[in-house]
Amino acid sequence: MANVFGATATTDEVLSGVDLHGKRILVTGVSAGIGVETARSLAAHGAHVVGAVRDLTKAEAATAQVRKDATENGGSFELIELDLANLKSVRDCAGQLIAKGQSFDLVVANAGVMATPFEHTADGFERQFGTNHLGHFVLINRIAPLLRAGARLINVSSAGHRFSNVDLEDPNFERTPYEPFIAYGRSKTANILFAVAFDERHRARGIRAAAVHPGIIETELTRYMDPDHVKGLREQINSQLEGEGRGPLVWKTVPQGAATSVWAGVVAPANEIGGRYCENCHVSQIVPDEAVFSPGSGGMRRYALDPANAAALWKKSEEMVGETF
Repeated sequence: MANVFGATATTDEVLSGVDLHGKRILVTGVSAGIGVETARSLAAHGAHVVGAVRDLTKAEAATAQVRKDATENGGSFELIELDLANLKSVRDCAGQLIAKGQSFDLVVANAGVMATPFEHTADGFERQFGTNHLGHFVLINRIAPLLRAGARLINVSSAGHRFSNVDLEDPNFERTPYEPFIAYGRSKTANILFAVAFDERHRARGIRAAAVHPGIIETELTRYMDPDHVKGLREQINSQLEGEGRGPLVWKTVPQGAATSVWAGVVAPANEIGGRYCENCHVSQIVPDEAVFSPGSGGMRRYALDPANAAALWKKSEEMVGETF
């Protein structure tokens, strides 16, 4: 690669000199945070971006800059309704996209929730697993025929996958005491495993899939957490890092947080990122299971790249949503 990017790279730096005119891209969750910035940066380089959102009114206001940058640079932007916590909405959204018959060069599965109270989706799934994984699982598999040869799927995961492997025996916490960050970890591991399995199934068509960790960013994702709890966590993390002889946690800006999504989706060689997990604009390395988790440290757990684990999740997901792909 001509350019090597790192943790501080922004979307505009990653996409410098990249022409996306004629490319069609779907991004979920474009009503706040890195979803808006992902859509903006891609549209600003000429792409036609479809933003899928739960709240169209909120998204219209949040994406004013996306439309402005798109118009000024020959790109375009439109919104479509999608509630990932309701499979009827997911199937309706997929149906609308299929009916239009317009292909996509890139899908960025960005939407998600974190550390929610114990709740269920409209279909009875634990909210984080149902929203972050199962909603995207149905949407992306239903629109898979629209992906052009050479297209990519980028699932936005998290270093939080290191909190937990998936639990295919009790995905809805029916027998397991609910812990918000364990549930989040399960859903983020599922995002990676889904990318692994999707890449395996579609690479013969030249379609590649990967998962990314955007970094630690202050966005609406923490809206379910008490501010004092967030402050306490930050202090705990910094204390841990100090004990390891490292500096305090550095939070990314939103343009830095969205950079790995656009790097993996547009810039990185397909064979480099296909079936992998990326962070800080590079492919991440596996860390031992016994390694202490620190949000400021990099690396991924081996279970999140295990093909057998990915295949088992795919089968369980099909059973849960009542569809075979």
